[in-house]
Amino acid sequence: MTTIHDILRRPVITEKSNYQAGDLNQYVFEVSIDANKQMIKDAVETVFDVDVARVNIINVPPKRSRRWRNRRIKVRRSAYKKAIVTLEPGESIDIFEGVR
Repeated sequence: MTTIHDILRRPVITEKSNYQAGDLNQYVFEVSIDANKQMIKDAVETVFDVDVARVNIINVPPKRSRRWRNRRIKVRRSAYKKAIVTLEPGESIDIFEGVR
């Protein structure tokens, strides 16, 4: 059985996600592979005490890359699931809580 904290793994912090959080009221999370939209909505509403308007899910495929020093060695990053959570107007999440 999965708990709320197993569903939400971590927030994704990039330039695009900062723009979405500031202007579009959307927040991006890496979520569990077996989570669906309703589970993600319930988890965000419970953990952050906000009202969720919409949840979009993106399955990010695995990618292969090369090492910096030796170009022959290939590294495979595993696939993961990403959720873009749109909040109701007036709601917000403080991702950097406690950071100075």
